[in-house]
Amino acid sequence: MAEIVVCRDLEDLSRRAAAEFVRLALESVRSRDRFTVALSGGATPRALYSLLATAEFREKIPWPQIHLFWGDERCVPPNHRDSNYGLAYETLISRVPIPKENVYRMKGGEDPQIAAFDYEQALRQFFGLSGRGLPRFDLIFLGLGEDGHTASLFPGSEVLQEKRRLVCAAYVKRFKSNRLTLTLPVLNNAANIFFLVAGERKASALREILYGKDARRLLPAQRVRPMKGRLVWFVDAAAGSLLVNPSSGGVDRDPKEKASMS
Repeated sequence: MAEIVVCRDLEDLSRRAAAEFVRLALESVRSRDRFTVALSGGATPRALYSLLATAEFREKIPWPQIHLFWGDERCVPPNHRDSNYGLAYETLISRVPIPKENVYRMKGGEDPQIAAFDYEQALRQFFGLSGRGLPRFDLIFLGLGEDGHTASLFPGSEVLQEKRRLVCAAYVKRFKSNRLTLTLPVLNNAANIFFLVAGERKASALREILYGKDARRLLPAQRVRPMKGRLVWFVDAAAGSLLVNPSSGGVDRDPKEKASMS
């Protein structure tokens, strides 16, 4: 079941996503005494992270039981302007009482292959995995690129075919740079996935992902379909401008996917 929540603007999107974050965190801590989250990078989540750090939301979140991971990372030092960790640290982590041992960053400044291996081992240890077991995150935040990529899973990347690895290093030709990324099996094993999509420049890609049916040319973001989880698209009005009658539920693609419009 995919839910599409069309918001007025980025502020509205961030506020709705923040409210859901708090609800899920409280629910998870009550039932399992922890809440595991994989954060995303890019411009869109900046407003969300900043909002979570305000008193309005910060004081409702049980930070000692929150565990932060990352869905992907640029291969740069943590203090680099392009670092996904750096973004989250500046806007959220440094402003809330989360224990430092609850923050598991991808080490983008190290050799990509070694960093990917080390992060996979960290996931295996934290989630108590053996063999081909997969971590089950309570929540994964994802963004959407204009080319349909998500995390650091780009169109045509060999990493899209990965079945066994939890974390991979990937060279992105478009940017001539290395990235670290969780693989599709990990994403699709999450309990909740929230896509955050804002801006008119994302409208075309969003339309293709929600309406495109050619299985031979699925964009990376179209491959994100949790097996036993909830998939929610938080999109602002600009990003959703090419959807068909979004306020009346016109984004339904098939009987198995129900679009919830707000």
